[in-house]
Amino acid sequence: MAAMPWQVRGEYLENCNCEVLCPCIVGPRSATGGPLAEPTEGHCDVPMVFQIESGRYGETVLDGLNVAFAIYTPKAMGLGDWSFGLYLDERADEGQREALEQIFGGHAGGPLGRFSAAVSTRLPTQVAAIHFFKGGNRTRRAEIPGVLEIEVEGVEGRGGAETWLDNVMHPVSSRLAIAHAVKGFFKGGPFDWNNANRNAHYASFDWLGP
Repeated sequence: MAAMPWQVRGEYLENCNCEVLCPCIVGPRSATGGPLAEPTEGHCDVPMVFQIESGRYGETVLDGLNVAFAIYTPKAMGLGDWSFGLYLDERADEGQREALEQIFGGHAGGPLGRFSAAVSTRLPTQVAAIHFFKGGNRTRRAEIPGVLEIEVEGVEGRGGAETWLDNVMHPVSSRLAIAHAVKGFFKGGPFDWNNANRNAHYASFDWLGP
């Protein structure tokens, strides 16, 4: 499927294996903007889950669908050699799955297109039941039965609201809530991670491409 104009917006969460706060958010950058800070554990294990509130890929409607992916990097993220596994919503039809793979696989340009060159190993795309829950104040949760269970809680700020990082260089959003994971289970392909009590973020996103 050739890349065509697209737009998606919604909510996302992530949970990596770094201590709170992940060095790649605030550390040094390469000339092209890639994070060069070493993860606190020397490597990065990070799943991200997305809930699309509204979206289009050409004439294909993506409203209400969910997507997830997992990334492993052996060193700093900006040095490349990533392994990448993509999960598509089982509710999507064939055209919607093709569109989601183009956007979230980084093939259709936009924010995720900028990191596709860092991926050296692409695992087979999976189709699964993907659930995303936006709970009460400062809580987000996602689940893929038997594969992923993540619950994150935002760091409390003034008035009980979230504490935010603003104007950050991050592919999803320039504004992220600082959070930690209450649960952080992921097991898929070669990956078997438990990132409970480690770094997390959540935010809204609004992307255009290509």
